[in-house]
Amino acid sequence: MKIMFYCFSGTGNTRRVCEKLAQELENRGHEAEIYLVTKRSAPPAPCGYDRVIAAYPVHAFNAPAAMLKFLKKLPRIRGGKSEVPVYLLRTSGEPLRLNDASGISPRRILRRRGYAVKGEIHFVMPYNIIFRHSEGMAARMDRTVDLGLSSAADAVISGGGQICRVGPVRRLVSFVLRIEHPAMPLIGRTFHVSSACMGCGLCERRCPQGNIRIVNGKPKFGGSCVGCMGCAFLCPADAIRTSLLNGWRVNGEYDFSAPPASDNEVCRYCHKSYVRYFHAKEEHENAGAQTAEER
Repeated sequence: MKIMFYCFSGTGNTRRVCEKLAQELENRGHEAEIYLVTKRSAPPAPCGYDRVIAAYPVHAFNAPAAMLKFLKKLPRIRGGKSEVPVYLLRTSGEPLRLNDASGISPRRILRRRGYAVKGEIHFVMPYNIIFRHSEGMAARMDRTVDLGLSSAADAVISGGGQICRVGPVRRLVSFVLRIEHPAMPLIGRTFHVSSACMGCGLCERRCPQGNIRIVNGKPKFGGSCVGCMGCAFLCPADAIRTSLLNGWRVNGEYDFSAPPASDNEVCRYCHKSYVRYFHAKEEHENAGAQTAEER
């Protein structure tokens, strides 16, 4: 079986999850290819693949504008529907059910182009905006991804899965916060750098939108920003200032090898939701391991 990942990832969290799932699928004897979504990319046709996974980080309870534009470029299926099962894989900084609403637009776009979404996969990864999680929280999130890989791979291989139901309240919140899509290109133009900027050009190379150019040794920000925060998050000098969002700026990659946080060390913000999420993944995996041993 051949599986294609279409992955949009600004800071690398979503890409990390895709790489883990791809490795799990390859360990089971399947072929997996990860295609990174950028502004300049023209999607390779999904023909020839047995499964397609569209992966993205949740932005304000929505799929990023860049991912939606990319999905609209997929070749339209003429004269019927594609028989290739499509899965949505999303990562978010918190385990709130509001994140389920991020699948509404991708499902609608894919349906109009003749593709059927068979299931949705959700993993929590540390924030790259709002506030910085502790290294222990990041490590536990990463470990929880590892625990969920088996069931995610089972769903993809079987062609089954579940679609998240989204009620009117979640739909409304998602719709209102979709203002980010037209707002970020404007806000992104006002990003700037402090005197700490070294002119290394890493932000230019890593921007999936090609929105940054180095001019006279300093980055210049254009009007294609989608708010992925890769530039500010990955800047080795913490020199990028994100305008109106600067109070939420997070800088520096997480150490996923740190000791995982205990329940008592889980952050106060959405504490109960995080603990429920961790326990659900851990208990599900433990139950699966026990069943395998009994067999």
